Amino acid sequence: MREFNGRKRERKIKCSFVVALCKSFKIPTPHQEVKFMDKRKFRFDFAWIDEKLAVEIEGGVWIQGRHTRGSGYVKDMEKYNLAAEAGWRVLRFTPQQIKKEETYKIIQNCLESKQ
Repeated sequence: MREFNGRKRERKIKCSFVVALCKSFKIPTPHQEVKFMDKRKFRFDFAWIDEKLAVEIEGGVWIQGRHTRGSGYVKDMEKYNLAAEAGWRVLRFTPQQIKKEETYKIIQNCLESKQ
């Protein structure tokens, strides 16, 4: 698991939380930190590889975090566009949304549709 600014423990807790919620909603356990391109370092937070479905948790949206500032935003756009080109569907959620039942219904529907 990668470490971002010394937040390895925080990330591990988040991953455990998401995996536990998936289990409670009877959603298959996602892979974590999935590298989806051989020639780039881009990774998905969570992914169901066979279904080519990824989940990204976008932190810092209210505090001008990495995902909402210029260069981080542009890199995310590049990542998501390359993922789409490779046939991936990417769902993006905030840390607040990842705790909600509606989020897991969306994930479940996407896994069932496999489109």
